[in-house]
Amino acid sequence: MKICPVILCGGVGTRLWPLSRQSLPKQFHQLFSPQTLLQDTASLLQSMDNTEPPLIICNEEHRFTVREQLEEVEIPYSTIILEPEGRNTAPAISVAAQYLLEHDPILLVCPSDHLIKDAAAFQQTLNEAVPLAKEGKLVTFGISPSSPSSEYGYIKGNGNVIEAFIEKPPVEKAKEFVRSGDYFWNSGIFLFKASAFLKELDQEAPDLLRHSRESLKESSVDLGFVRLAKDPFHKCPSLSIDHAVMEKTKNGAVVPARFDWSDIGSWPSIWNNSEKDEAGNACIGDVKAVNSKNCYLRSENKLVVAVGVEDLLVVETGDATLIAHKAHADQIKSAVQQLQEEKRPEVEEHERHYRPWGYYESLTVGERYQVKKIAVKPGSKLSLQYHHHRAEHWVVVRGTAKVTRGKEEFFVHENESTFIPVREVHRLENPGNILLEMIEVQSGSYLGEDDIVRLQDDYHRIEA
Repeated sequence: MKICPVILCGGVGTRLWPLSRQSLPKQFHQLFSPQTLLQDTASLLQSMDNTEPPLIICNEEHRFTVREQLEEVEIPYSTIILEPEGRNTAPAISVAAQYLLEHDPILLVCPSDHLIKDAAAFQQTLNEAVPLAKEGKLVTFGISPSSPSSEYGYIKGNGNVIEAFIEKPPVEKAKEFVRSGDYFWNSGIFLFKASAFLKELDQEAPDLLRHSRESLKESSVDLGFVRLAKDPFHKCPSLSIDHAVMEKTKNGAVVPARFDWSDIGSWPSIWNNSEKDEAGNACIGDVKAVNSKNCYLRSENKLVVAVGVEDLLVVETGDATLIAHKAHADQIKSAVQQLQEEKRPEVEEHERHYRPWGYYESLTVGERYQVKKIAVKPGSKLSLQYHHHRAEHWVVVRGTAKVTRGKEEFFVHENESTFIPVREVHRLENPGNILLEMIEVQSGSYLGEDDIVRLQDDYHRIEA
């Protein structure tokens, strides 16, 4: 029986701010290797015996990022299903199981943002779990706890039998669990037949099953993506698979994991899994550590110098810098919530804004002007559009641009420029084989991204 991986790619990763943000969460970043966490996960699953190309479930905002990252590492996938909003893991897994039900495969459900280094040990654990899944069991992989952490949920097991699920406990209770040797961390990785899961879901959360079924039934195919219907999906209760099914079913089973695992849920966990110098510092990017110990120092843009410090987390991303003691990393989430209440844009967007055609970066902003760098991938083009309030000057610094301006079409080469007046219909396209890079100077009374009126768009976008 074939195994079909299902990769859950909808997390936001607030505790890894300022690198992880709503526009580009942690699974799309390179944290330990030249590949992103999503690419590492897909590569691991591809290396397993008897696995088919994965089905991916993600937020519709990240659809082009997911597809581009998988194609970048040449990993085939079966389908990318788009959630109109996040409703936790149970609705997502329900949709995946129904989508694949015709052939009723064994589903291997994995988050996209976990770190598993030993593929052979993962394969061994998978082999031990498959016979249980074939019997109709809903299998979860249990992680032997390395410390009394209060960051994870726990599973009490007796052999393969699940005796209890425990929510994230206080540290003292976690210490008892670790001393007893009867408890596992809940990995969030599952293995079961699609039909077995749906049968249990029908018993334990019938409303969730009904609404997710309606959402899939009313879905549409858009540019190769399966776009779930919004209204019925919104009616799905926001439940994890644990709360919806695993804590209630009598058909659950746990298999002890033989592989090292981390959910990469915090900066200390990233420090713990990163390569370090002799003083225990993990240094990423343009970083200098002087007389400092056990720090995580990361620079995305600017030089970071740490002198005489210990146990610090320093993460610089150009528009925001985090400085925190490792012992207080659990307070980062509440700090981000305060920034959200203040409507700070740094919570959701990076300086680099990714689009299906490439990206743009804001270089400087004044009262009536803004300067951006725009990069367009070969063969891609922006929408046909106009602006009510701003004019634009374009200077090509790399490659060749094909420009539509009103009824004109012409090329702008490297070190050449052109001007787009207010309310002039225009379009930018890269007809070449290399990345097109351009400096755009905007001027006008209003420079917001919502001052874009799209007349035609290859990516079916209705938002700016």
